[in-house]
Amino acid sequence: MNIIWLGHGSFRIEIEDQVLLIDPWLTGNPMLGDEHHAPALEGATQILITHGHFDHTQDLIMVAEKTGAPVAGMVELMGYFDAQGVQNTTGFNKGGTIKCGKVAVSMVPASHSSSVSGDSGPIYMGAETGFMISGEGHTIYVSGDTGIMADMEWMGDYYKPDIGILSAGGHYTMDMAQAAYASKKYFDFKTVIPGHYRTFPALEQSAKALVDGLPGVNVIEPELMKPIKI
Repeated sequence: MNIIWLGHGSFRIEIEDQVLLIDPWLTGNPMLGDEHHAPALEGATQILITHGHFDHTQDLIMVAEKTGAPVAGMVELMGYFDAQGVQNTTGFNKGGTIKCGKVAVSMVPASHSSSVSGDSGPIYMGAETGFMISGEGHTIYVSGDTGIMADMEWMGDYYKPDIGILSAGGHYTMDMAQAAYASKKYFDFKTVIPGHYRTFPALEQSAKALVDGLPGVNVIEPELMKPIKI
């Protein structure tokens, strides 16, 4: 398995027979240069979208067209993008599971908000979500944008993820200290990878508080486009 950070909250996960793109944001992503766009998308088999905000969906139409990969996410959000011409969308909801080849993707709650821009202001797009992704003997918790929430207790107990990809930049999501707290209280991760940080000045620039808060856990600060091999 390879987990590759595309900057901000965007990840590429190569697992089983799948290449999953999580919230692929390319154009306008200050961390991802143009030279990285083609390798970021190469061979994509599935696009997963956690919620509607621009830094997660701005490039969805373009990425779907370039890759031909199907798109899955919250049913209202997929209905919106289906109406915008995105082909092969699958809308599902919290508690639901879809199969992507040999990989199972379950939708779980997050605590955030979800909207796209409209002519008269934000258009709300159903609920914000995270994903539990299972394959190769591992379960990855992709938190999406979220704060700490009590739902993490049953999610950790039921799905038992051993890898956490956590939005932990603060301001809009958990910060590093909160992500460490949630990881200790609700999960039994062997590996934690932070995301949704370093992009803008308002966000945390280091994962030191996460590393310090999780002794005994393999906390890996991702490097842009460099595979993390699990």
